[in-house]
Amino acid sequence: MYPFEAAATSVIPPAAGVLAVLLVTVVTVALGSIGLRLSRTTSDFYVASRAVSPRWNASAIGGEYLSAASFLGVAGLVLVGGVDMLWFPVGYTAGYLVLLALVAAPLRRSGAYTLPDFAESRLESRSVRLASAVLVVGIGWLYLLPQMQGAGLALRTVTGAPPAAGALLVAGVVVLNVLAGGMRSITLVQAFQYWLKLTAIALPVVFLLLAWQGDGSPTPASEEYPTARESATTTLAEDVTATSAVPTQIVVDGAVTDVGPSAPVRLDAGTVVTVPAGAVVPHAEATEPSTGSQWWLPLSGAGGGDHSLYATYSLVLALFFGTMGLPHVLVRFYTNPDGRAARRTTLVVIGLLGVFYLFPPLYGALGRVYAPDLLLSGRADAVVLALPGRMLPDPWGDLLSALLVTGAFAAFLSTSSGLVVSVAGVLSQDLLKSRTGTHPIRLFRLATCLAVTVPLLMSLGSTRIGLADTVGLAFAVAASTFCPLLVLGIWWRRLTAPGAFAGLAAGGALASAAVVVTMFGGAQDGWPGALLAQPAAWTVPIAFAVMIVVSLATASRVPADVGRTMVRLHAPEGLDVTRA
Repeated sequence: MYPFEAAATSVIPPAAGVLAVLLVTVVTVALGSIGLRLSRTTSDFYVASRAVSPRWNASAIGGEYLSAASFLGVAGLVLVGGVDMLWFPVGYTAGYLVLLALVAAPLRRSGAYTLPDFAESRLESRSVRLASAVLVVGIGWLYLLPQMQGAGLALRTVTGAPPAAGALLVAGVVVLNVLAGGMRSITLVQAFQYWLKLTAIALPVVFLLLAWQGDGSPTPASEEYPTARESATTTLAEDVTATSAVPTQIVVDGAVTDVGPSAPVRLDAGTVVTVPAGAVVPHAEATEPSTGSQWWLPLSGAGGGDHSLYATYSLVLALFFGTMGLPHVLVRFYTNPDGRAARRTTLVVIGLLGVFYLFPPLYGALGRVYAPDLLLSGRADAVVLALPGRMLPDPWGDLLSALLVTGAFAAFLSTSSGLVVSVAGVLSQDLLKSRTGTHPIRLFRLATCLAVTVPLLMSLGSTRIGLADTVGLAFAVAASTFCPLLVLGIWWRRLTAPGAFAGLAAGGALASAAVVVTMFGGAQDGWPGALLAQPAAWTVPIAFAVMIVVSLATASRVPADVGRTMVRLHAPEGLDVTRA
């Protein structure tokens, strides 16, 4: 899942970009202010008093889950890698099937406010609760960091503002909404933002497809290599090393320059590059696109290295089980009135996500035809914003681009809001509560400021962090830690606190180490590279195995009240479990 990660020149007039961002910001703050009148109790702030209906909650989950990584990144992935990248939207959606089958209803019946609450109530262990709290905060901050940086880069793209401006704007709006009413406030905001994002991405694609049909319906694979249909000029926003699988030519600051497999060209930030019409488009060295039939065929080796089959299955496993372990996703199930409502919420979410993910791949396919030059600048994630201006005449292109900017910025705000609530809830209950006698609501608000400040400072102080790598790390850690804890905690009565703690430590350490080695050690060839780049296929089974083996070895540590707990998790609401 790649967030918007490359700044560039504006794709729409700056005034339109400012108006789009301002509109979504004002509406978000206005809706969030309603929560100030509705939220009065601690339960309102943490779980909206567990009174959110399935349809409303499903819309809020959709708004929270569909970050700019989905709104912009999926299209960019398809532009670069072709149909192999469709596993990303499939995995993001199908992960909720696992939630539906294994977790949704029992988790709601647990009566917990947060994941650490569930861990302690199930295993009667403060150490497991603390380990869960640390993981929730870590995963949340990992996810917030790319949201902050992506917002800065997106705002720079549409307005020319410094990257810090977007991060500060998102942080400020999110803090206002969460401080106003906690979970009640952001539920209203996120539900609205799902429908805004769906409208923003669906409406323009209708006009784009009509323009494509009127242009003779060219296909992405009409050329073996990505080829510019029209001359395209770009001012690079960062240093790029351009290369090409076949010899081609580009115009660099007015001079014709040869690029080929043995002749990479170093291009500095600020360089004006033109790809002539009919020329094969070079690509940034770090972004190697699929070519010809590879773009159309799954498991063709595009993006999977020497072991594409393993990479695909490991990716699917990470997405399925990583979704289950994301704290900001799970916290929303605590807001349902009961387990039945949690199941109905999950079903509606699957439908809402399925509808949304019909559209980003279309942008990616159209971008392969009309905007292949984005491969050169490393701006593949900008394809959603760039297409209306390239395919439609003014003012329609600018208007639809502004609508897409509105949806993209709503994605940053909604996802950040959910992450902040989940992190603030854990900080206030587990890491700050024992050190102060502050009222719970005031403590939650203090934790909210801390939850935003840390990733904000990290984003402002980082000149170049792999945004996609941080998202991948969050998914890998979530799949290798909370997934085993939830599945075994809900369905296996013999799980013990030492087993759960050992599994959390083993899964989290291995997944983190694998991705960090890939990030800082660079891509490696053969099996070592495949195993490190996509670790879920081995870290998730190891985490399960460690939890099971250590639990069996410490069978005497099974909680005394496990029978009553299991009945509460699986029995219908209202059943008396005092005799279990």
